Amino acid sequence: MLAPALMIASGSIHAVVNGIVKGGRDKMASRAVTDGASAVMILPAIAFVALPTGAWVWLVLSMAIHSVYLYALIRAYQVADFSAAYPVLRGTAPAVTALVTIGFMREPASLAEIAGIALIAGAMFTLASQRHLGTAALRWSLLTGVSIAAYTVIDAHGVRAAPTTASYIVWLFVFHGVMVVVMFGLLSRGAIFAAAAQQWKPGVLAGALSILTYGMALVALSLGPTAPLAALRETGMLTALAISVFALGERVTMVRAAAVVAIFGGAALILAG
Repeated sequence: MLAPALMIASGSIHAVVNGIVKGGRDKMASRAVTDGASAVMILPAIAFVALPTGAWVWLVLSMAIHSVYLYALIRAYQVADFSAAYPVLRGTAPAVTALVTIGFMREPASLAEIAGIALIAGAMFTLASQRHLGTAALRWSLLTGVSIAAYTVIDAHGVRAAPTTASYIVWLFVFHGVMVVVMFGLLSRGAIFAAAAQQWKPGVLAGALSILTYGMALVALSLGPTAPLAALRETGMLTALAISVFALGERVTMVRAAAVVAIFGGAALILAG
């Protein structure tokens, strides 16, 4: 039960990180501070872990997909409310992950796990349907979701191929932080650095939480099957909904309440499977 517990906790923390990024005035600067801070915090650990021998290709692929994911995420948050974009981008991920890992890679999954994955994805899209998404926001949110599924599959293979789980986690965060700061620095023509000076405190907090949330997810993926665990991470939508209600003042409709119950039901099916 360790892997499922890690994924459920990871999902809740991930929602908090995304809420911090969404709340930043400059979304690119907010994300750059978050990932740059993660890299700086974890950098000393390089001296204590092995080189990720056997996982270099997976790390390169992960960086490529993460660059697409982060750009699409920022664009989605620039044009849509958090409570509208987040369910779509997170709801797409477990469905696509299951399609790839179970349908094409033939990873084992029980009928209960498949039903739970479908229930969680459907519930999250139901939540998204309660908030209007424009065409551009929908496209960016869907691209973000597909990217999440892609890097989840890639990192699941990478963390299993590395000599140790810690080795992959440490090197991933270091490379990731450098990649994000350079990418957004170039895209903004250096403007993010001035903006980062105004919003570095929440970014540093989000950076520390990022290490915790994705580190926990990678440990879980090193222990169990990809698709069911990826779906369990989406229970973090419950935390995202709480942020929307209590921090943003949005109301809970009967449809939203039913979707929350469905997410709990999907998680129960996966755990029972």
